[in-house]
Amino acid sequence: MNLKLENKTALVTGSSAGIGLAIARSLAVEGARVIVNGRTEKRVSDAVASIRESQPNAKLERLVADLAKVEAAAETTRRFPAVDILVNNFGAYEPKLFEEITDSDWHSIIETNFMSGVRLSRHYLPRMKAAGWGRIIFISSESAVNIPVEMIHYGVTKTMQIALARGLAETTTGTAVTVNSVLPGPTRSEGVEKFIVDLAKTKSLTRAEVEKEFFHKARPSSLLQRFATTDEVAALVTFVASPLSSATNGAALRVEGGVVRSLF
Repeated sequence: MNLKLENKTALVTGSSAGIGLAIARSLAVEGARVIVNGRTEKRVSDAVASIRESQPNAKLERLVADLAKVEAAAETTRRFPAVDILVNNFGAYEPKLFEEITDSDWHSIIETNFMSGVRLSRHYLPRMKAAGWGRIIFISSESAVNIPVEMIHYGVTKTMQIALARGLAETTTGTAVTVNSVLPGPTRSEGVEKFIVDLAKTKSLTRAEVEKEFFHKARPSSLLQRFATTDEVAALVTFVASPLSSATNGAALRVEGGVVRSLF
C-alpha cells in the first residue's frame, strides 16, 4: 500500500532507539524526509546509520537535542520551522515507589514526557493549520489506562498526553490536520531487551522463559502473550501519519496486545 508520504517532512522525537527508531525507519521507507532526534551525537549517528543499512537512499536529517529542555525546543523549531508530521515519542520512565517520588522527579518526568510535546505542538500546530495539512501523534502507553503502581508518575504523564492530544484535536475542526495518540503495550524495545537479558541471567532462565513468566505474572490480561515488536507499533503510527488516516482524529489508538480489558 502506498501511504502517500513522499515529500512529507516528519520530526520523530526520541528516535535514536526503540519505538522511535522504528517509526523513523518506517516513515523513511515510505519516502518521507525524517528528522532523527537523540540526546547525543553518537546516538543520532548510529540511528541514521542503522536506517541507511536497509534504506541507503533515505532522506534523513540529524537533530541532537534534549527536548526536555526549553532551549532545545526553541533551537529545534528555529532549525526546522515547519514540518508536516510531528511524532512526540521522546520520553522516559523510572520504576519508583510513590512515597519516594520527589517534587524534582515529578518535574523531570513531566518536562520530558509531557512538556516536550507541548512546546513542539504549540509551534507546529498553527503552521500545519495554515499550510492546510498536518499530523501530530503522541506516543502514549497502555500505562495511561492501567496506571502502574511501580511508577505512578510515568502513568500520569501518559494520561496527560492523551488528554492533550484530544484537546488539540478539538482545535482542528474543519481542517486537514489531525492529532491522535497511540498507546503501545509491552514492546521489545532496547530497554525491555536489557531487562529480559538481565533477568534471564539472574534467574538462570532462557529469554523465552523470562518472557513467558512476565506475561503469566505481570501482564496476564495480554491477548498477545508476548512483547510486541517495535515495527508492529511503527506500522500503526506510520498509517496514522499518512493522508490515508484523514478520518481518524482525536483518537487514542491502542497497539498493546489486548492488555487493556476495555471495549473502548
